[in-house]
Amino acid sequence: MTDTATLPRTLRLHPRDNVLIAIDALAEGAPLDGGLTARARIPKGHKVAAQPIAEGAPILKFGQIIGAATRAIAPGEWVHEHNSGMLEFARDHDSRDAVRPVELVPEQERRTFQGYRRANGRAGTRNYIGIATSVNCSATVARFIAEEVNRSGILDAYPNVDGVVALVHGTGCGMTSKGEAYDMVQRTLWGYASHANFGGMLLVGLGCEVLQVSRLKTHYGLSEGPLFRSMTIQDSGGTRKTVAAGVEQIKEMLPQVNACRREPIPVSELIVGLQCGGSDGYSGITANPALGAAADLLVRHGGTAILSETPEIYGAEHLLTRRAVSPEVADRLVERLHWWEGYTSQSGGEMNNNPSPGNKAGGLTTILEKSLGAVAKGGTSPLAAVYEYAEPVTERGFVFMDTPGYDPVSATGQVAGGANLLCFTTGRGSAFGCKPSPSIKLATNSDVYARMTDDMDINCGDILDGVSIEEKGREIFERIIAVASGEKTKSEELGYGGNEFVPWQIGATM
Repeated sequence: MTDTATLPRTLRLHPRDNVLIAIDALAEGAPLDGGLTARARIPKGHKVAAQPIAEGAPILKFGQIIGAATRAIAPGEWVHEHNSGMLEFARDHDSRDAVRPVELVPEQERRTFQGYRRANGRAGTRNYIGIATSVNCSATVARFIAEEVNRSGILDAYPNVDGVVALVHGTGCGMTSKGEAYDMVQRTLWGYASHANFGGMLLVGLGCEVLQVSRLKTHYGLSEGPLFRSMTIQDSGGTRKTVAAGVEQIKEMLPQVNACRREPIPVSELIVGLQCGGSDGYSGITANPALGAAADLLVRHGGTAILSETPEIYGAEHLLTRRAVSPEVADRLVERLHWWEGYTSQSGGEMNNNPSPGNKAGGLTTILEKSLGAVAKGGTSPLAAVYEYAEPVTERGFVFMDTPGYDPVSATGQVAGGANLLCFTTGRGSAFGCKPSPSIKLATNSDVYARMTDDMDINCGDILDGVSIEEKGREIFERIIAVASGEKTKSEELGYGGNEFVPWQIGATM
């Protein structure tokens, strides 16, 4: 008899599944559980057929459809792009599970973090000064101001200021002055300008752009004050004069921003953006469900978790609509997916274009498979609300925000909506950081954690060695509290975050 302890590890995620996951790389001819034999070399994280799968038959993983066989697949065969593809099928968006109220932790037992209490009552996890740009034409000036302050050494006298960051982007003009595209950019810019992780803000424009600084101030009822200033290059007399004036305005803000001190704040005021990038075949098994367990803990403490990346829930959205607190919330999520179907078709694309070459090399074959793993980041809490891109998140609990799957654009929307901290899972090794909201990086496997140890904060690969999802979720939750209280993430130590402000741009460039 074969000693099962010596067999390469495989995993069946659900009794209905007709594929196994190769936890270890499988050599051709390797004996597997259930009397199977690997018919080819199968990379770790990839799928192997557990039974015969007829041509056209559904392929099941997580107990859900992830695609269809494009030809007959024999037991022990590698299941991937060469023999499987996308399968469109009807999802039941109408039926909803009995949604139970969140079982909140008793108030006297709820955790706190050391954060910054702003004058408007909101809570911050960092204390930056921001320089926001209304248009790409003022991007260089904003960078010059930030660089001048950061390299001058003046910040050494203000230890409670995390730094000065320029928020530059590629739009703000060459666009219509009303409608969805304009509203989205304006909403994003305002979300950052008013973010609780900024102690002060300088808004810099050119002067003749479509997204006018004066119009933004009027729309949001902004008034100049010690911690909010605005200027345009044209009115200030050009580049050198604007840079000099901007540096002086930052210097005037520094003492007041530095005077802000951390104080105990309930964890209920944390808003955590859930992200994944460079996903692999382990993402839906390790880091994503562990982050989901942490999100459930956060929600039980009264906090908020934002799931996003709409193209990456496609095919798994019925698992979210079932948890919606009302039919209206479920319908709003489905409406956003229909918008995406139209949006991609207008560009000659399709929803299955989403898995990247890196995702596929890591074992993910279709968007359906990727989505089933991605939704695990959302845990099990009821879906309380659905927001459009960069809308202010006002509902507590587990919510969804419509964003692209492209990580910097998605995270920008979450931060604009109020996320004061991010958690980011990765299987291939994504290099990402964010300002003003720190980003905790979670590796899905031990290999990438060891290879990119300077970038990864937590290893979730040990789940494959017996650590429970619940235990890892508690570890992530504790790290969220520590980082919210000032502990630096790996990406912060590396200096990431100055180039990751990437507002979503839709519509025509004119």
